[in-house]
Amino acid sequence: MDAVLLAHRAQLIRFLESHGAGDAAEDLFQELWMRVTQRPSGPVGNPLAYLYRAANNLMVDRYRAERQSRVRDQAWTEARGAVEDVTPDPSAEERLIVREQLARMDAALSALGERASRCFRRFRLDGVPQREIAVELGVSLSTVESDLRRAYAALLAVRRQSDDA
Repeated sequence: MDAVLLAHRAQLIRFLESHGAGDAAEDLFQELWMRVTQRPSGPVGNPLAYLYRAANNLMVDRYRAERQSRVRDQAWTEARGAVEDVTPDPSAEERLIVREQLARMDAALSALGERASRCFRRFRLDGVPQREIAVELGVSLSTVESDLRRAYAALLAVRRQSDDA
């Protein structure tokens, strides 16, 4: 097979160029050489036809890879564009609404008392485990859990009021 590749090198490169390889024809010929010589194969009846078929398959693989790359890049671009379109910078009105909601939630937590408010903030905002909060406050774990349930209920009520308005 090596002798046939060497004897018909120029023809195979022209074939690759004419099928769209352009400047990459030399590189594709090298890849063809690697594919053909590294794979164990039995006797080939018409080695030149076999090489042209292998070169054509190499070009088909190249086209498929390029097409998949374009599709993937297009999907990525569209996904990034969609994300950017969905999450623009908030307007002044939206920022005002969020501040008002935060103030209502803060007031709801404060209305529960210092311990419940502190339990919620330490657990949800600081990420402190409930057991550590119980030790810090000198209360039982079930008390911390109860305070968290009350805080969640209060915040849910504020959220429902906002949704109804």
